[in-house]
Amino acid sequence: MGPAGADIGVADPGRRVPPSHPARRGHCPGQPVGRTDGLVRRGDLPMRPVYALLAKELRSAFVSPIVYVVGAVFLLVFGFLSYVAVSAASARAIQLMQIQGAAATLNLNDLVFRPTFHSSAILLLLVVPILTMRVFAEERKLRTFELLMTSPIGLNEIVTAKFLGVYTIFLALLALTGIVPLILAVYSSFDWNPVFTGYLGLALLGGLFVATGVFASAVTENQIVAAFLSFGILILFWLLGAFGSLLGDTPAGNTISYLSFIEHIDRFVRGLIDTKDLVYFVSGIVLMLFLTYRVVESQRWK
Repeated sequence: MGPAGADIGVADPGRRVPPSHPARRGHCPGQPVGRTDGLVRRGDLPMRPVYALLAKELRSAFVSPIVYVVGAVFLLVFGFLSYVAVSAASARAIQLMQIQGAAATLNLNDLVFRPTFHSSAILLLLVVPILTMRVFAEERKLRTFELLMTSPIGLNEIVTAKFLGVYTIFLALLALTGIVPLILAVYSSFDWNPVFTGYLGLALLGGLFVATGVFASAVTENQIVAAFLSFGILILFWLLGAFGSLLGDTPAGNTISYLSFIEHIDRFVRGLIDTKDLVYFVSGIVLMLFLTYRVVESQRWK
């Protein structure tokens, strides 16, 4: 045995030497060991980055009162529109009863659901821009945009998570309105197919609106400007339908009318599912998300 302390500094081949710093796996020098402002890195959770970012977006959204206020207004207005449509249908039934002398059979799909869905599509023009105005603009306000851009997460994953965060909230609000047809089904009978296709159309329309709002939020740093920009783009595509109608049944008129979402949502509300309508909404969502990706990419290197 050697002198006391002779084994100090001598490496034992069978023993693992502990690391000299508390860095985690995947940690870069100069960065804090823990999380930074809630941002999830690839090595932190055993889940795909888009899911981690989506969870972060949902948590931050439900902390803000905007979601609760906008959601309450949307549900109240949808309920009011349904009440007005049902009241008009009841008045129509009473009028027909007085004329025919017997209980009249009314088509609730034409008298209640179709006008309610059309009015809800216009309501989404106001609701969705408010939900999406904070997506990227708030990151700049909180000075976390640069941190997000320098993270090891891909831009496509960031844009996808931002979109899915707002779209999940929108779908949840839309699902809550399903209580209206369920209540009406207790007191009357109607064809459920136009109801299902109508909700499918609103879901696709909402996806297009959300993607447009995310794009507008990526363009500007001001949330109010982002909301108005998104609203302006959606109004423009709405008015394209009226402009195309003025041109009549011409190649230019048909092309412009196809670019408007009014014609496409109308077929869903009437119970029709056409491939060209599905292509319109899906391609519109992909296009707006691609434009968002390009905008964020250009800002990443500024």
